[in-house]
Amino acid sequence: MTTSTSENTTDEPKLEIELVSVAVLYEGIINALSDVSLEVGRGQVVALLGANGAGKSTTLKAISGLLAAERGAVTRGSVLLGGIDSTNDDPRGIVRRGYVQVLEGRRCFPHLTVVENLTSGTLGARSWLTSADTKEGIERVLERFPRLKERRRGYAGHLSGGEQQMLAIGRALMAKPRVLLLDEPSMGLAPKIASEIFDIVRELNEKDGVSVLLAEQNARVALRYAHSAYVLEGGRIAASGPAAVLRDRDDVKEFYLGLNHGARRSGDSLPPAVRLA
Repeated sequence: MTTSTSENTTDEPKLEIELVSVAVLYEGIINALSDVSLEVGRGQVVALLGANGAGKSTTLKAISGLLAAERGAVTRGSVLLGGIDSTNDDPRGIVRRGYVQVLEGRRCFPHLTVVENLTSGTLGARSWLTSADTKEGIERVLERFPRLKERRRGYAGHLSGGEQQMLAIGRALMAKPRVLLLDEPSMGLAPKIASEIFDIVRELNEKDGVSVLLAEQNARVALRYAHSAYVLEGGRIAASGPAAVLRDRDDVKEFYLGLNHGARRSGDSLPPAVRLA
């Protein structure tokens, strides 16, 4: 892997995110990631797949600088954001550079209105966003999410799960991200609503040029929307490649899509890691 930008026609880096042999420990003893390497190119949607506990959320938090809040740290390897070594950087600085995470479970403030929740998305960005930026950001988000516009004065706790996920994404958009880190965006949502959320992700990518790294257990829907994907097992990359290629792999079908007749036995795992061109 390389951070060279010699092939680019602009000064912007080719890679938005690059993890090089990253290992993560919690409280100095719990091994959550081991030797994880991955890339998110500019303008890409990349899926991070795996079962619960595989290390998906830890990978996102290693990128967004949120490990310290849970007594975790990158203990080996490098996290490069836009070609800059950002390993264990302060999360506020990471947000300021345009890398914004939407946490698992949506984390909306139930007793605040939709607009108040959106405004909270700028609290850590006050040093570079003006009140005019905040006002413009709210209107921009509400135009993108008509359901939120209808409920702008309603409390977040009264929204449906899908609307709360829209609100969580909208709150992240208030910080003007160049890269979104989405943790389990379809969790707890009906299939139709999950597809609607992923349609929003695709629109953000295609119309606004936002790069996306999303952690998702629902491999079927994630591989339909992503350009490429990585499969995590036990804190390691078990497989990676273009989304269309992974969709056709028999082992991925059996383990994550439920399309093969063979039943997964306890203790089974994917074959050794393989990168597909």
